[in-house]
Amino acid sequence: MLTGKLKNQVDEIWEAFWTGGITNPISVIEQFTYLLFIRRLDEIHTARVKNALVMETEIEKPIFGTEQDSYRWSKFKNQDPQVMFELVRDKVFPFIKTINGEDTTFAKHMRDAIFMVPTAGLLDRVVTMIDKIDMDDRDTKGDLYEYMLSKLQSSGTNGQFRTPRHIIQMMVQMTAPKLDGDKSDVICDPASGTCGFLMAAEEYVRNTQGGALMRPENSKHFHNQMFNAYDFDQHMLRIGAMNLMLHGVEHPVVEYRDSLSDQGEQNIKDKFTLILANPPFKGSVSYDDLAPDLLTALGKTPKKAAAKTETDEDGNKKKKKGPSEKTELLFLALILRMLQPGGRAAVVVPDGVLFGSTKSHKEIRKTLVEEHKLEAVVSLPSGVFKPYAGVSTAILFFTKTNDGGTDNVWFYDMQADGFSLDEKRTPLIKEQALTTEADAIDYKAAEGESLEKGQAPSELENHKLNNIPDVLFRWQHMQNETGRERTDQSFFVPLSDIQSNDYDLSINRYKEMIYEEVEYESPRVILERIKVLQAEMDKGISDLEAML
Repeated sequence: MLTGKLKNQVDEIWEAFWTGGITNPISVIEQFTYLLFIRRLDEIHTARVKNALVMETEIEKPIFGTEQDSYRWSKFKNQDPQVMFELVRDKVFPFIKTINGEDTTFAKHMRDAIFMVPTAGLLDRVVTMIDKIDMDDRDTKGDLYEYMLSKLQSSGTNGQFRTPRHIIQMMVQMTAPKLDGDKSDVICDPASGTCGFLMAAEEYVRNTQGGALMRPENSKHFHNQMFNAYDFDQHMLRIGAMNLMLHGVEHPVVEYRDSLSDQGEQNIKDKFTLILANPPFKGSVSYDDLAPDLLTALGKTPKKAAAKTETDEDGNKKKKKGPSEKTELLFLALILRMLQPGGRAAVVVPDGVLFGSTKSHKEIRKTLVEEHKLEAVVSLPSGVFKPYAGVSTAILFFTKTNDGGTDNVWFYDMQADGFSLDEKRTPLIKEQALTTEADAIDYKAAEGESLEKGQAPSELENHKLNNIPDVLFRWQHMQNETGRERTDQSFFVPLSDIQSNDYDLSINRYKEMIYEEVEYESPRVILERIKVLQAEMDKGISDLEAML
């Protein structure tokens, strides 16, 4: 749990970087992450040394050799500031850039990384403050990092913004990543940012399948193949890679890739069993830059636009803008291509995807419903992504089948997520120790542990403040959803209804509202009342005039 003390510590460190001359939020997070990473490496090495002493064996996979012993956090943190500064800048930082070898993906991302702490004094202050943070708890590490990311004010540009951690966790819970030999999931986020989805998936696997992780074949898969991230922002790739490694994934696959562009034979197809994503949905991409099969999936002809010019009002010639397509639709087509048959996905989309009337909108919805299995549409509250964006969104849950399978689609009208839906996003459940987004989910209620027989979390007092436990509970007990009315918060819609509504997936298309009948008095009665009031007003005026 991220306590107030811990938040204050992070705020103080952030302020130290800011006043010390590092004012770009991305740069602050990068430098903060580098130092957390250096500290974590020392902690891992120390744990391996202790284990070797207990077992009376050689140290398994030592991080620091004899020559690098001085590079350890515990060794340099109390040194003279200038000595520590030169050591970290000239030795430690170059060392962590190639920690797993010079030819690794991680080393490739770190190649352009720069140690930007300008002075020995600033480094000394920051190291001292980071050293005081209690990071023994794995959850604390995750919460701390998420809080740090929440301070990223540049989020929201180019359609990129942070997905709230409790929404990510809900999506992971509903897709239930598995680690079980050849049945193990291969998970991907094609627009990964800082790898929040993959971290949540990693935590879920550790918490629910820790025993399976002890088996060598599962451990190898977990550390090398299970978690895959793609992005075209090198800053995010570095942060994401270190983030996953800080969480215990030794060799995550974090690669530079413009996922929508045409990579020819390198286009990814039928590779992943689970995709979790909140892809960018702000803007469009030119036909010229796109993989042709993505356009085909949207019912478009993948032709290269000829270079044409047009003349403006002043007689100047300029290149004519070619055709383009919306990124949110393209990413849905991409995800279907990347999934293996039988693979499943949970994807955040803007509401426009659900009801848009263009050919592309209709085609991708028809594809999801007719050619694959669309399982659920969870409508999110409109303020979930504030302060970064106020756009209304939903989560699509589907399985790639290539031969249909949609029978009934489950809709859930989520109206509250445990936080105020304004810019501040204040926790609403005051009686519990709700200090982070991670605490927004009442897992006991979601699992049915705190319920009377026959109850659902929607019957609990806190439901009006937070619907997530009810979403999770009903998802796990889907057999009980049959027969619910469309006036309820969740209900099934048969395939035939969706087909007859032009594949519209917006919940408002199917949800029925109950209106209370209001009886009004007849106009004659109302007029008589007005006459009485008017007479009283006239008399009052006459009385006042008589007093003058």
